[in-house]
Amino acid sequence: MIYIAVFLFGLVVGSFLNVCIYRLPREISIVRPSSACPVCKEPIRPWDNIPILSYLILGGKCRHCRTRIPLRYPLVEFLNGLAWLAVLWRYGLTPGSLLLMVFFSAFIVITFIDLDFQIIPDLITLPGAVIALLGGILLLDDPFNRGLSLGWQDSLIGAALGFGLFYLIALLSRGGMGGGDIKMMAMVGALTGWKGVLLTTFIGSLTGSIIGIFLVIFRGKGRKSKVPFGPFLALGTVVTILFGQEILRLYLGG
Repeated sequence: MIYIAVFLFGLVVGSFLNVCIYRLPREISIVRPSSACPVCKEPIRPWDNIPILSYLILGGKCRHCRTRIPLRYPLVEFLNGLAWLAVLWRYGLTPGSLLLMVFFSAFIVITFIDLDFQIIPDLITLPGAVIALLGGILLLDDPFNRGLSLGWQDSLIGAALGFGLFYLIALLSRGGMGGGDIKMMAMVGALTGWKGVLLTTFIGSLTGSIIGIFLVIFRGKGRKSKVPFGPFLALGTVVTILFGQEILRLYLGG
């Protein structure tokens, strides 16, 4: 029952994430006005806003103008429900795991905004870094025992390393790395510690390179085409949080 409840609540929060993904980069309030069809401007009724189910009942189209609703909307809802289930499966239901669920949702928002606009909103990363630091001090040390030895010192060192490492990369790449990535990694460092920064960077770089090669070969993208890095860092962070202890143990041969 706990798994079902967490998944369903994750779907509901996922519906709100869709609002954030659409409105934050456009600098529209996420509170007002209420959700409406972007084409016909008709307000979306509560019974048409049930996660996933309403999309299926409406056949993926607006009830009023029949404009097709992007598949991304139910996908985001499902991803968030799945992400919350993964945290519950890995760490149980603790104050720390609830905090991780919030951050997993934030990574979903970052991913889709960065894919669309090549920006990572400060409204997520700056408060997120502060919250992660407080979490590292108050919540994330004892409940997880992830092998990342997170406490206030590691959280602070992680934030400094995440910011400093990616600031250096931005300088050396002469604009190839954006400021949003730098601030995001400060948040990630505060959440996962210095080991988490290194593992996240490795996983993000590896997956980013694989996708980049695929785009060059099969999509005709040039070597200088811009590919947002935020989604790969988000993926790396999620993998680090869920499986970092096991990955480090395998790497270290222990």
